[in-house]
Amino acid sequence: MTRVLLAEDQGMMRGALALLLGLEEDLEIVAQVGDGDEILPKALEVRPDVALLDIELPGRSGLDAAADLRSRLPGCRVLILTTFGRPGYLRRAMEAGASGFLVKDGPVEDLAAAIRRVLAGERVIDPALAAAALSAGPNPLTQRERDVLAAAVDGATVADIAAKVHLSPATVRNYLSAAIGKTCTRNRMEAVRAARQNGWL
Repeated sequence: MTRVLLAEDQGMMRGALALLLGLEEDLEIVAQVGDGDEILPKALEVRPDVALLDIELPGRSGLDAAADLRSRLPGCRVLILTTFGRPGYLRRAMEAGASGFLVKDGPVEDLAAAIRRVLAGERVIDPALAAAALSAGPNPLTQRERDVLAAAVDGATVADIAAKVHLSPATVRNYLSAAIGKTCTRNRMEAVRAARQNGWL
Protein backbone atom coordinates (compact mmCIF):
# COMPACT_ATOMS: atom_id res chain seq x y z
CA MET A 1 0.00 0.00 0.00
CA THR A 2 1.40 3.41 -1.03
CA ARG A 3 0.94 6.06 1.65
CA VAL A 4 0.07 9.49 0.21
CA LEU A 5 0.02 12.95 1.83
CA LEU A 6 -2.20 15.42 -0.02
CA ALA A 7 -1.65 19.21 0.23
CA GLU A 8 -4.33 21.33 -1.48
CA ASP A 9 -5.83 24.56 -0.13
CA GLN A 10 -9.24 24.26 -1.82
CA GLY A 11 -11.33 22.01 0.42
CA MET A 12 -13.61 20.67 -2.29
CA MET A 13 -10.69 19.82 -4.60
CA ARG A 14 -8.77 18.22 -1.71
CA GLY A 15 -11.78 16.10 -0.75
CA ALA A 16 -12.44 15.04 -4.34
CA LEU A 17 -8.82 14.05 -4.92
CA ALA A 18 -8.70 12.11 -1.66
CA LEU A 19 -11.93 10.31 -2.53
CA LEU A 20 -10.86 9.42 -6.08
CA LEU A 21 -7.34 8.33 -5.15
CA GLY A 22 -8.73 6.36 -2.22
CA LEU A 23 -10.66 4.20 -4.70
CA GLU A 24 -7.32 2.86 -5.99
CA GLU A 25 -6.58 -0.46 -4.29
CA ASP A 26 -2.90 0.27 -3.73
CA LEU A 27 -3.15 3.93 -2.59
CA GLU A 28 -3.99 5.19 0.90
CA ILE A 29 -4.40 8.90 1.74
CA VAL A 30 -2.75 9.09 5.17
CA ALA A 31 -2.95 12.88 5.59
CA GLN A 32 -4.64 15.93 4.07
CA VAL A 33 -3.47 19.50 4.69
CA GLY A 34 -4.64 22.86 3.37
CA ASP A 35 -1.71 25.03 4.45
CA GLY A 36 1.92 24.87 3.30
CA ASP A 37 3.21 25.30 6.85
CA GLU A 38 1.50 22.03 7.83
CA ILE A 39 3.21 19.87 5.19
CA LEU A 40 6.55 19.08 6.85
CA PRO A 41 5.24 18.53 10.42
CA LYS A 42 2.46 16.26 9.12
CA ALA A 43 4.87 14.37 6.83
CA LEU A 44 7.28 13.79 9.72
CA GLU A 45 4.34 12.48 11.74
CA VAL A 46 2.77 10.10 9.18
CA ARG A 47 5.83 9.26 7.00
CA PRO A 48 4.17 9.17 3.55
CA ASP A 49 5.76 7.44 0.56
CA VAL A 50 4.55 10.22 -1.77
CA ALA A 51 3.60 13.85 -1.07
CA LEU A 52 1.15 15.29 -3.60
CA LEU A 53 1.57 19.07 -3.36
CA ASP A 54 -0.14 22.09 -4.85
CA ILE A 55 2.18 25.08 -5.45
CA GLU A 56 0.15 28.08 -4.34
CA LEU A 57 -0.77 27.41 -0.72
CA PRO A 58 -1.22 29.64 2.32
CA GLY A 59 2.04 29.74 4.29
CA ARG A 60 4.93 27.95 2.57
CA SER A 61 4.51 27.21 -1.10
CA GLY A 62 4.52 23.65 -2.38
CA LEU A 63 7.92 24.36 -3.94
CA ASP A 64 9.38 25.41 -0.57
CA ALA A 65 7.78 22.38 1.08
CA ALA A 66 9.31 20.10 -1.57
CA ALA A 67 12.77 21.36 -0.61
CA ASP A 68 11.91 20.87 3.10
CA LEU A 69 10.89 17.27 2.43
CA ARG A 70 14.02 16.55 0.41
CA SER A 71 16.23 17.58 3.33
CA ARG A 72 14.16 16.23 6.25
CA LEU A 73 12.39 13.20 4.74
CA PRO A 74 14.44 12.14 1.69
CA GLY A 75 12.57 8.84 1.29
CA CYS A 76 9.34 10.70 0.47
CA ARG A 77 8.81 11.33 -3.25
CA VAL A 78 7.22 14.66 -4.19
CA LEU A 79 4.72 15.06 -7.00
CA ILE A 80 3.61 18.63 -7.77
CA LEU A 81 0.00 18.95 -8.95
CA THR A 82 -0.97 22.48 -9.95
CA THR A 83 -3.38 24.60 -11.91
CA PHE A 84 -0.47 26.80 -12.97
CA GLY A 85 1.57 25.06 -15.67
CA ARG A 86 4.32 27.66 -15.80
CA PRO A 87 7.80 26.77 -17.12
CA GLY A 88 9.54 28.57 -14.24
CA TYR A 89 7.52 26.57 -11.71
CA LEU A 90 8.59 23.31 -13.35
CA ARG A 91 12.25 24.30 -13.25
CA ARG A 92 11.99 25.38 -9.59
CA ALA A 93 10.15 22.17 -8.68
CA MET A 94 12.91 20.04 -10.17
CA GLU A 95 15.56 22.11 -8.38
CA ALA A 96 13.64 21.58 -5.12
CA GLY A 97 13.82 17.81 -5.59
CA ALA A 98 10.33 17.02 -6.94
CA SER A 99 10.02 13.75 -8.85
CA GLY A 100 7.02 14.83 -10.89
CA PHE A 101 5.00 17.81 -12.10
CA LEU A 102 1.47 17.57 -13.46
CA VAL A 103 -1.30 20.06 -14.16
CA LYS A 104 -4.75 19.49 -12.68
CA ASP A 105 -6.67 19.14 -15.92
CA GLY A 106 -5.66 15.50 -16.53
CA PRO A 107 -7.68 12.37 -15.65
CA VAL A 108 -7.36 10.89 -12.16
CA GLU A 109 -6.11 7.61 -13.67
CA ASP A 110 -3.06 9.48 -14.96
CA LEU A 111 -2.48 10.93 -11.50
CA ALA A 112 -2.66 7.50 -9.85
CA ALA A 113 -0.25 6.13 -12.45
CA ALA A 114 2.09 9.09 -11.86
CA ILE A 115 2.13 8.37 -8.10
CA ARG A 116 3.14 4.77 -8.82
CA ARG A 117 5.81 5.86 -11.28
CA VAL A 118 7.48 8.41 -8.97
CA LEU A 119 7.45 5.81 -6.20
CA ALA A 120 9.30 3.48 -8.59
CA GLY A 121 11.98 6.15 -9.05
CA GLU A 122 10.83 7.64 -12.36
CA ARG A 123 10.39 11.31 -13.19
CA VAL A 124 6.91 12.24 -14.41
CA ILE A 125 6.49 15.58 -16.15
CA ASP A 126 3.59 16.95 -18.19
CA PRO A 127 5.00 16.72 -21.78
CA ALA A 128 3.63 20.07 -23.01
CA LEU A 129 5.03 21.82 -19.97
CA ALA A 130 8.43 20.15 -20.38
CA ALA A 131 8.62 21.46 -23.95
CA ALA A 132 7.61 24.96 -22.82
CA ALA A 133 10.22 24.93 -20.05
CA LEU A 134 12.96 23.99 -22.50
CA SER A 135 12.02 26.81 -24.86
CA ALA A 136 11.62 29.37 -22.05
CA GLY A 137 15.16 28.91 -20.76
CA PRO A 138 16.35 29.54 -17.20
CA ASN A 139 15.07 32.19 -14.82
CA PRO A 140 17.04 35.38 -15.61
CA LEU A 141 16.37 36.96 -12.20
CA THR A 142 18.80 36.69 -9.30
CA GLN A 143 17.50 35.70 -5.86
CA ARG A 144 17.74 39.32 -4.67
CA GLU A 145 15.83 40.59 -7.72
CA ARG A 146 13.12 38.00 -7.01
CA ASP A 147 12.98 39.07 -3.35
CA VAL A 148 12.57 42.73 -4.32
CA LEU A 149 9.89 41.97 -6.95
CA ALA A 150 8.02 39.74 -4.49
CA ALA A 151 8.02 42.60 -1.97
CA ALA A 152 6.65 44.91 -4.69
CA VAL A 153 3.66 42.68 -5.48
CA ASP A 154 1.06 44.76 -3.64
CA GLY A 155 2.26 48.09 -5.05
CA ALA A 156 4.57 48.87 -2.11
CA THR A 157 6.74 51.97 -2.26
CA VAL A 158 10.52 51.74 -2.61
CA ALA A 159 10.85 52.65 1.09
CA ASP A 160 8.41 49.86 2.06
CA ILE A 161 10.29 47.33 -0.07
CA ALA A 162 13.64 48.45 1.36
CA ALA A 163 12.37 47.96 4.92
CA LYS A 164 10.93 44.56 4.09
CA VAL A 165 14.05 43.13 2.41
CA HIS A 166 16.57 45.00 4.63
CA LEU A 167 18.26 46.95 1.85
CA SER A 168 18.78 50.64 1.18
CA PRO A 169 16.25 52.39 -1.10
CA ALA A 170 19.01 53.03 -3.66
CA THR A 171 19.87 49.31 -3.78
CA VAL A 172 16.18 48.43 -4.13
CA ARG A 173 15.91 50.83 -7.09
CA ASN A 174 18.91 49.15 -8.71
CA TYR A 175 17.39 45.68 -8.29
CA LEU A 176 14.02 46.86 -9.60
CA SER A 177 15.68 48.47 -12.60
CA ALA A 178 17.62 45.26 -13.34
CA ALA A 179 14.46 43.14 -13.02
CA ILE A 180 12.51 45.47 -15.33
CA GLY A 181 15.29 45.21 -17.90
CA LYS A 182 15.53 41.41 -17.67
CA THR A 183 11.76 40.96 -18.01
CA CYS A 184 11.62 43.45 -20.93
CA THR A 185 8.89 45.44 -19.21
CA ARG A 186 8.26 49.15 -18.59
CA ASN A 187 7.75 49.32 -14.83
CA ARG A 188 7.88 47.28 -11.64
CA MET A 189 4.24 46.10 -11.77
CA GLU A 190 4.69 44.82 -15.33
CA ALA A 191 7.90 43.12 -14.17
CA VAL A 192 6.01 41.44 -11.30
CA ARG A 193 3.30 40.29 -13.71
CA ALA A 194 5.82 38.91 -16.22
CA ALA A 195 7.79 37.14 -13.50
CA ARG A 196 4.61 35.56 -12.11
CA GLN A 197 3.40 34.44 -15.54
CA ASN A 198 6.71 32.68 -16.11
CA GLY A 199 6.74 31.11 -12.65
CA TRP A 200 9.90 32.99 -11.59
CA LEU A 201 8.34 34.33 -8.36
